[in-house]
Amino acid sequence: MPAPKNQICVWYDKDAEAAAQFYASVFPDSKVGSIWRSPSDNPSKKQGEVLVVEFTVCGIPCIGLNGGPQFPQSEAFSFQIATDDQEETDRYWNAIVGNGGRESECGWCKDRWGVNWQITPRTLTEAMATGGAEAKRAFDAMMKMQKIDVATIDAARRG
Repeated sequence: MPAPKNQICVWYDKDAEAAAQFYASVFPDSKVGSIWRSPSDNPSKKQGEVLVVEFTVCGIPCIGLNGGPQFPQSEAFSFQIATDDQEETDRYWNAIVGNGGRESECGWCKDRWGVNWQITPRTLTEAMATGGAEAKRAFDAMMKMQKIDVATIDAARRG
């Protein structure tokens, strides 16, 4: 099967396969595909070491490139995962943070490989799309959070 016309390429120092396996174990509609080994020595890999891993996160095709340490992850790229309720929000947040990751602000967290994630309950997205006073109340509530609290966002939406 040919590669998708467009896919996300995530740069890892050396652990793309472990990251892909983790994502596949946590998120629905996620899997690890082909693993390509370096055909020859290069600045970041020796011949035969894992160079590229194809994987899917929530139906989105990705490749992980073991490119070495020169380009670390930043908040300029993140996966945004929409959640339906607090249980789902907690499950994904706790999986990422509890596996060597760390918490950040406003629904953001970072996995142990430095990749950023936004675990975003749909109620927050819906409030922002509504605009006006409802969006402001939800946004102001979110600004005080690390992991998003669905009940607090819902209360803010109602005023």
